[in-house]
Amino acid sequence: MSIRPRKRLETKISQAQAYDTIIRPVITEKATMSGENGHIAFVVRNSATKPEIKAAVEMLFDVKVTNVNTLITKGKTKIFRGRAGRRVDVKKAIVTLAEGQSIEIMGA
Repeated sequence: MSIRPRKRLETKISQAQAYDTIIRPVITEKATMSGENGHIAFVVRNSATKPEIKAAVEMLFDVKVTNVNTLITKGKTKIFRGRAGRRVDVKKAIVTLAEGQSIEIMGA
């Protein structure tokens, strides 16, 4: 019995789904420094999967994505005017672009 490797299915999404998947870029000092190495950070929809994020970035920015890493930042509990509240959880995606590819976030 031989074990065949799994085929990676290419995820196809519409342009409307791509705009719903990517919420905004992360513009911080750390994210900007990692941009020099071909990494771009985005805030994405909490239910977005890695293949959906890859397809959305490739469609919207016309670049080749080699890797997607995701992380979920849990919302803090805060007290405002004596009442406890909770901030929302945020999912971020660190997208690695192919060699020679870049995305201009600020639009100079």
